[in-house]
Parts: sequence; C-alpha cells; structure tokens
Amino acid sequence: MTPVAFGGIHSSLPSWSGARVGDEVYALHVNRCVVFVVSRMRVIDMERRDCCGNAPETRQDPAFPGHGDWSMLGAGGCGAAAVHVDATPVRFDTPLPGDLLAGLAWRNRRGLTRGLKHVVDGRLERSASLQGFYRLTPESADELAKVVGDAPRTPA
Repeated sequence: MTPVAFGGIHSSLPSWSGARVGDEVYALHVNRCVVFVVSRMRVIDMERRDCCGNAPETRQDPAFPGHGDWSMLGAGGCGAAAVHVDATPVRFDTPLPGDLLAGLAWRNRRGLTRGLKHVVDGRLERSASLQGFYRLTPESADELAKVVGDAPRTPA
C-alpha cells in the first residue's frame, strides 16, 4: 500500500493546497524548543486510489475505509483529501541543528523570502512561524535533505 498523508480545508488538517506532484515535503515537529524532521515525502498524486476504498455514499460511511488506521488523524471527514507520497519512515529522533534553524528560509508566491522567527541560541522559542505549508528556498531544501540523509523510503 502506498503511504498516504491527509489534508483538507478544516483547520484541524494540514493544508496541502500548495503542493504539486513531485514536490518534496518535510514534516517537522517541535518539542521543547527543538525542531525535528519527522519525514521527507515526495508527492506522488492527490487523487483517490484503490487503496483508499470506495467513496462514502452517506455521511455515516467512512471517508477512506482503506485507510482506517488514519481516521484518528483526520482521514474520517472535515473535507479530508488523500495525498499519496513516497516517504522516509516517520520518526521523531532527527533534530535539526540549532545553527541550521537560523538560516532556514521560505519563498512566497510573490518571490519574497522570509526566515524562521523566534530562534534564540539555536532553539525555537515559539513555533507559530513554522506552522503551515511553505516553499523552502533551494538552499534550505538542500540543508534539510542533508539532515534526513539517505534514510530508506517506504515502498511506493
């Protein structure tokens, strides 16, 4: 089965609206001011597949019966959509070096670059500027790729 992530329009779900097929996406987690790379994912498609199960016919039917294990993470409703990915294993033990945090940068649709706010002594004091879906600059994407390294990917 292809690994799948879920997103949607509800605020409880991450927005994948900025993602395109082929994009590399980094899932990050913050714990006690330390930022961890949870997984690096390459978007395969954003369509419903056979692995998702039949689309619900009523509101009571599960939205993605083929991904029942994911229902607690938003796959059960709220406008959830499946995003099939080729991904490194999910893990919570790959911290970003503190000096890398200060240099991370994103580019918005208008081409403006911004950095991560609230980095103090290599620690992220507040995570608000990290929440969301942002396009990394090529340099920052290269730095995150080095941190993840060549970790084995789950099969597509």
